[in-house]
Amino acid sequence: MQPIRVIVADDQELVRAGFAMILDAQPDIEVVAEAADGAQAVEAVARHAPDVLLLDIRMPVLDGIEAAREVCATSPCKVIMLTTFDVDDYVYEALYAGASGFLLKDVRRDDLVHGVRMVAAGEALLAPSVTRRLIAEFTGRGASLGGTRMPSTRLGQLTAREHETLRLLARGLSNAEIAADLVVSEHTVKTHVSNVLSKLGLRDRVHAVVFAYESGAVVPGNGD
Repeated sequence: MQPIRVIVADDQELVRAGFAMILDAQPDIEVVAEAADGAQAVEAVARHAPDVLLLDIRMPVLDGIEAAREVCATSPCKVIMLTTFDVDDYVYEALYAGASGFLLKDVRRDDLVHGVRMVAAGEALLAPSVTRRLIAEFTGRGASLGGTRMPSTRLGQLTAREHETLRLLARGLSNAEIAADLVVSEHTVKTHVSNVLSKLGLRDRVHAVVFAYESGAVVPGNGD
């Protein structure tokens, strides 16, 4: 089994080296490069084709959010943003840019390793409570946050049950909560979620939330 290839990008050398050391010590993780600014991070991803980029949200030369946007637009690499505060407004911008989640810089060793493994496996590194805060941002602004609305024709690829799954995802429900709402097993929900992401070409469930609002599948404030 191939190890998870990771790049660590942070302008603070001690933080960068510490995270790299922790991750590289894992038998299933290989740190293939480090970067001290956003531009170096983008270049390193292009050169090394990692599975996961651990990226500080505030970076010199090229801002972390812009770096994330470029990486997500040009490669299949998953991005985890590093931030100092979990209420950082930039977290939301990073998610819109394509990041798959975020970790606090004072994260525990085990949580760091678990987070990288989760994202590499295609999961979003966001608790349901954080997803609900993301939804609150949509509801509060009431308009498309991505600048342009995604083509709603893509929704036609979904079955009726997959449409319902997307709607529940957009409410921030966990798989267990969706299973209870639809009266099906969690395994069935996982299948529906996987189908939704695959058919819509989305990275993870967080971006399913973004898509649901920007496509008009769910309208902020109408009870969805």
